[in-house]
Parts: sequence; C-alpha cells; structure tokens
Amino acid sequence: MARAEIPARERLIFALDVPSADTARRLADTLGDAVCFYKLGLELFMSGDAFELLDWMVGRGKRVFVDLKFFDVPATVAAAVRRLRNRGVTFTTVHGNQSIMEAAVEAAGDVGILAVTVLTSLDRGDLDDLGFQCDVQQLVLSRARRALAAGCAGVVSSGLEAKLLRAGVYDRLIVVTPGIRPVENRPTDDQKRVVGVAEAFANGADYIVVGRPIRDAADPRAAAMQVQATIAGLFPRR
Repeated sequence: MARAEIPARERLIFALDVPSADTARRLADTLGDAVCFYKLGLELFMSGDAFELLDWMVGRGKRVFVDLKFFDVPATVAAAVRRLRNRGVTFTTVHGNQSIMEAAVEAAGDVGILAVTVLTSLDRGDLDDLGFQCDVQQLVLSRARRALAAGCAGVVSSGLEAKLLRAGVYDRLIVVTPGIRPVENRPTDDQKRVVGVAEAFANGADYIVVGRPIRDAADPRAAAMQVQATIAGLFPRR
C-alpha cells in the first residue's frame, strides 16, 4: 500500500503485549473500534494460542502485524514465514542479514516483510557492546538500503531516524516506528530511542506502534482514541 493510501485510523498499531490469548481478546473487546491494527509478538506466540488469536482478529476485520523478528539460517526463516501466508497477516519482521531478508521475501506470498534496523531499546552504548562501531544513523540507513535491495516492504525504525530514512530511501519503503511515547510521558521502561506521535509522523513514519501507554492507561480505549485524534489531525483527508 502506498504511503498516501493508508487510512488514518490504520496508522496506529497497538502492541498487544499480554500473556494470554484470553487477555488479548478481552483487551481487544475493550478497545473496540478505537484500534483496527494489532501487533502480536513473542509473548503471545509463546502462550500457545497465537494462531487461534490471529484467526479471531482477522475474522473481526482487524489487521495484524506478527512481530517475531525471525533470525536464523535462511531456509529456517523461509519455512517460518510460509506458516503465515494466506492467514490475513499484513506484516511480519525479520532481523538478519541480506540472505535472511531475501529468503523471507521469497517465501512471503501475501505477507509484507519488514526488516528491523536497530531496536528502539538500544542506544550507542548497547551497540558498542554488540560490536557495532558505526554511528546509529549510519547503521539504520545501511540496513534500510539492504532491505530495499532484498525486496522488503519496509523497515522498523525509531522515529529519530525516520527523517534520515526518507532522505535515503524516499517512499520506496514503509517505515513502522515503535517506541512511541507521549511527550509528557517519556519512558521509565526499557525503551531508549523514543519520540511522540506527531514527531514520528513529521519525521516520515507511515505507522506507529504504541503499547504500554495504551495498555497500562486507566482507560485504554480513551488513550487509544486520544492517539487516533492526534493522527486524524495530521492526516485530515484520509
């Protein structure tokens, strides 16, 4: 889907980071029409009921992003990605080198492959620990260019680097930005490279992923609607 064609209400992806499918269903019922795009991650997939939950979400007309950050030998990644085909999955993530990304794209079918650039929980010190001597921005742009060459639909990147990506790859990749926090609620959790809603879109994000600020709010639906209102103001015609 081209950037200009994304409906405003679909630009919010809610990270459904809860321990069970039953909890996920209850939270989705609470959110109702405030959220139409959900991210299912490792915690839910380890619960044992993730595929049933996925089918339930799709059956209710929701879009689903399966965020498992596949990282293994290319043949194994390809086999795993094939398990997601023809199930109504919009995106899934890979976190590997060129051959891993290419294998995932070849196996993807109707699933859009997103390449992880640099996790939003990592900062300069963490990258030093991992042996990456280059600048964070250089690493993100390099990963994005490799994702483009591999045929990926897009990348997952902090909003801090979204502007750089737009300058480097223009509109040829979708940019999904996690680690979103309201300006007045900067994190005390494990996220380090974060931005606010308006800042992320101003920098060039296509979608934002919001989890804890909605999930842990006193009124999750109201919190989601507040984010949606901000997005609607930024994209008034879509």
